[in-house]
Amino acid sequence: MLVNMNDVLLPARTGKYAVGLFNTVNLELARGVIAAAEEMNSPVIIGTAEILLPFGPLRELADLLIPMAERASVPVVVHLDHGLKEETCKAALEYGFSSVMYDCSTASYEENVERVAAMTALAHKYGATIEAELGHVGDNEGSAEATDEASAKVSSEQLDPTRFYTDPSMAKDFIEKTKADALAIAVGTAHGAYKLPPKLDFDRITEIAGVIDTPLVLHGGSGLTDQDFKTAIERGISKINIFTDINNAGAKAAAQAYCDGKGLTDTIPSTIDAIKKSVMEKMILFGSVDKK
Repeated sequence: MLVNMNDVLLPARTGKYAVGLFNTVNLELARGVIAAAEEMNSPVIIGTAEILLPFGPLRELADLLIPMAERASVPVVVHLDHGLKEETCKAALEYGFSSVMYDCSTASYEENVERVAAMTALAHKYGATIEAELGHVGDNEGSAEATDEASAKVSSEQLDPTRFYTDPSMAKDFIEKTKADALAIAVGTAHGAYKLPPKLDFDRITEIAGVIDTPLVLHGGSGLTDQDFKTAIERGISKINIFTDINNAGAKAAAQAYCDGKGLTDTIPSTIDAIKKSVMEKMILFGSVDKK
């Protein structure tokens, strides 16, 4: 069934578990993720990000994902992640996405507030929910989700990353002014594959969760340890974004299935199965099994 983020994240916040967002830019990814959700009896968030639109155009993905979500036996949110332009978010809402993220995190605080507040009002008219970002989640080099080329080149030796972390007092003011339904916070993660293990500021998660009731989102989840995830959820994270892990799992399965004399269709079953298994592992870890 097609739902919005409030339908799955508010129960997750109360129940101290997290719901995964798994980007699904083609049929194989979508089939693998939804099959995992149905087998695990878990709510799930699917969709794409603006930076991924070259791999799956927004209108075509809407035509693919929304009917799949409506037919699913579990709650499925169809979400635009990291919408960078106002027109992209508006298009997603017009096409029937049940949730959008309007990422204005690299703008000034005042501009972030103003733009997100306006988009929140629009999204709510569609019956959709909105996610915003405060602070800035960086991008590891080569990240498929990278939105800021400069941030991929920043290392801890060059710049103190905590300057981009979310300030708890600002988070409270931000939510009061924007009415956003979910808030992505910067606490030490980055998009893409990590070269070195990240060090998360768990105390910051706790502090932010203590001053706002809005579900908190952890971006850059691929590559974190199981204990990182468990602690982040215990401290107040309700939504975790995963793409690199399932993207790599599908690619490796396709490569292993291919040999001379084989075609694309020969790689599809094992690709879907690998994606499904990777998603199921995350759902078990996030505690969302049997929470539909």
